[in-house]
Amino acid sequence: MSTFIISGNYSHNAIKGMMANPSDREAAVRSLVEGMGGKFISYYVTTGAHDFQLTVESDDTVSLMAALIVAGAGGGVTNMQTVQAFSSADFMAAQKKAGALAGTFKSAGQ
Repeated sequence: MSTFIISGNYSHNAIKGMMANPSDREAAVRSLVEGMGGKFISYYVTTGAHDFQLTVESDDTVSLMAALIVAGAGGGVTNMQTVQAFSSADFMAAQKKAGALAGTFKSAGQ
């Protein structure tokens, strides 16, 4: 499965709502991820540029995008960013492939 790290911010209205009616956001996110067929790995509330970060696994990127659309359409989150993460083993394999492929590529202007 592919690993994705998703970060974002809570909207002003969401924060007001969470103060008035606290809710377990991890449970809500877990339900959404598992509902789209993905594997929930972690959820953290963070400081800094983003309010939350979650890690999920999925081989169905269309379903992952659908879940992100649902989350964004609800109005509770903004500034969502999704990046694919690679294991050290994946990176090692990519380095080896790059070494083999490098001799077949000519950069522009050379």
